[in-house]
Amino acid sequence: MKLSLVGMPGCGKTTVGRHLAKQLSLAFVDCDIEIEQRLGCSIRDFFAQQGEAAFRDLEQETLDELAQRPRTVLATGGGAVLRPSNRDALHSRTHVFYLRATPEELFRRLRHDTQRPLLQVADPLQRLRELYRDRDPLYRRTAHFVVEAARPSVPALIGMVLMQLELAGLVEAGSGEAAQGLQDAG
Repeated sequence: MKLSLVGMPGCGKTTVGRHLAKQLSLAFVDCDIEIEQRLGCSIRDFFAQQGEAAFRDLEQETLDELAQRPRTVLATGGGAVLRPSNRDALHSRTHVFYLRATPEELFRRLRHDTQRPLLQVADPLQRLRELYRDRDPLYRRTAHFVVEAARPSVPALIGMVLMQLELAGLVEAGSGEAAQGLQDAG
């Protein structure tokens, strides 16, 4: 099984992905971390030096490779869906979950974050609204499943993803019970 998580910056892709991979005994890979390891510098620094287009080229190459790995949960970068080839690779090779959250909720989570290049602007909330307006249709087009990620805890989100996988017949019934135990404990 191969799963991928798409969504806006700060929606929980990395956190949920890491826990989900553990729950399903799959490998976890974060596309942005993989890119930074390949670059030897932060995405923010690469963005500043090379620009967004160069980053998107590298992201496309990395995503193409990662989406082919077996038994993996892949957390994508927030802008991964901007290129049709990325959307196609994710949708055709993985089961895609869109972790959907409003710009206002994302702003609440990210207001002190200085590492996300696209949010280093005078009005980050307005920027999040613009990104959401442009990207939400692309996330929806790419995803097989949409999970509302605005307020739930991480265990609740994992439970929702597992429930969708069970309903789709992609995991055995009962796989969500362990997540329910996590939810009760969290």
